[in-house]
Amino acid sequence: MRARERGRTQRAEPPATGGGRSRLDQPRTSRPGLITLPTYDPEAFGKLSERIARFLGTGRFIVWMTIVVVVWVGWNTVLPDQVHFDDYPFIFLTLMLSLQASYAAPLILLAQNRQDDRDRVNMEQDRARSDRNIADTEYLTREVAALRQGLGEVATRDFLRSELQSLLKEIDERRGASEVL
Repeated sequence: MRARERGRTQRAEPPATGGGRSRLDQPRTSRPGLITLPTYDPEAFGKLSERIARFLGTGRFIVWMTIVVVVWVGWNTVLPDQVHFDDYPFIFLTLMLSLQASYAAPLILLAQNRQDDRDRVNMEQDRARSDRNIADTEYLTREVAALRQGLGEVATRDFLRSELQSLLKEIDERRGASEVL
């Protein structure tokens, strides 16, 4: 893969001047002739560590670990001495359990760090969503207040009826006054 990328970058670069020299204004991507170390995908390693940490936190793991320890102890105590591979103080069992714990602890911490990162992103998204909701609520509050003020200036049906009735009374009074004259 790197060879392909190098081939692409070499084709894309203008030809080097000075008899096979590489360009000095760009850093080298790799040293020719030296062994390149293998790379790993940190995301894949993180996902694997989360799966392992998730398994270590289950009852299934405790049951399997108990079975392994019971079989180990039983094998090395009940069976004949010729098949024992770890005698009574079970030093090899202690070593294996310590090794398992020494690998489990960093994997669990890595999984917790990844979970903390996800929680931090979720909290930032929740905070942004909350800020948008507050801004929307404030906007709607201002709009409702503006509508209330606008409705205070709008003539209502009862107001129009009362005005029309007072005009009808005034017209009736003027007719009555004009008929008297």
